[in-house]
Amino acid sequence: MAELTKQGIGRVLAKQGILIAFVVFMIGFALANPRFIAVDNISGVIRSSAILGVMALGVTFVVIGGNLDLSVGSMMSFSTIVVLDLHDKIGPTLAIPAMFGLTLGLGAFIGFLVGYLKLNSLIVTLGMLSAIHGLTLTWSGGQNMDIADKSGTWFSVFGQGNIAGVPVPILIFAGLAIVLSLILSKTPFGRKVYAVGGNGKAATFSGIPRARIVFLTYLISSFCVACAGLLQASRSLGSQNTVGQGLELEVLAAVILGGASLLGGSGTIFKTVIGVLILGFIQNGLLLMGLAFYVQYVVTWVIIILAVWLDIAAKRGRLLSQIA
Repeated sequence: MAELTKQGIGRVLAKQGILIAFVVFMIGFALANPRFIAVDNISGVIRSSAILGVMALGVTFVVIGGNLDLSVGSMMSFSTIVVLDLHDKIGPTLAIPAMFGLTLGLGAFIGFLVGYLKLNSLIVTLGMLSAIHGLTLTWSGGQNMDIADKSGTWFSVFGQGNIAGVPVPILIFAGLAIVLSLILSKTPFGRKVYAVGGNGKAATFSGIPRARIVFLTYLISSFCVACAGLLQASRSLGSQNTVGQGLELEVLAAVILGGASLLGGSGTIFKTVIGVLILGFIQNGLLLMGLAFYVQYVVTWVIIILAVWLDIAAKRGRLLSQIA
């Protein structure tokens, strides 16, 4: 009986561990500072996490497909700078689709290298991280970007607007999460992404076009990055050309926290959203406790290590390896 109970608890922790961790974090920080659970604070955390969250939604597809994308931070900087620069030159109506087109072009190039040429995704996206950063600096001439007339543009609605009292960034984040969750869980394409990530060779022998599936996951990721760049540019109406630098680490942390395996084949959009919120509320809770902002970097690193460790431990059935 005790063994059955132990196995039942183990299955619950394996399937719902991220939700349990989220509740524990919320209770802990609420006890430390009652202001933590105030409605305005919770809304503010979700709103500030929306940009990271939108990027994490796209990277979830890439990771489930068995690959990595370390270029999303630099690509977000590029998207933000491009749309701000084009805003004053051709207007927001044309600047937005132009920015999406250029960003999708970068995603398609990465997808081609990883999917069709079968190059290592870690090496490709690490190289593209530097290449896109250089492209951003070249586009901006090394200068930061600002919209000239900040009071006379409707462009700010994406990052600063509200609909029925709900901030637009939250609505965009939630809307994308719902749509992408349905695509991943309810469509043949979503099932193929899981199959390719779980066992690429078996998927190929089963008739699944592995190269095309991988290519499309990078297109989805770049689309989400473009949405994040739009939110970032619209929120501040100006930006440094390094605004996305380092975000790839936080995005990957959120995706792994959500249960997506680095080995591919597992993960959900819903749990990625929970992973994003955990990171956001941890950072907010640490600040409310009076800890310096740079402590967040240490905590993020610890969380990544723990998440990877638990992911591997779950697959081998023990926390510690028997091999010295």
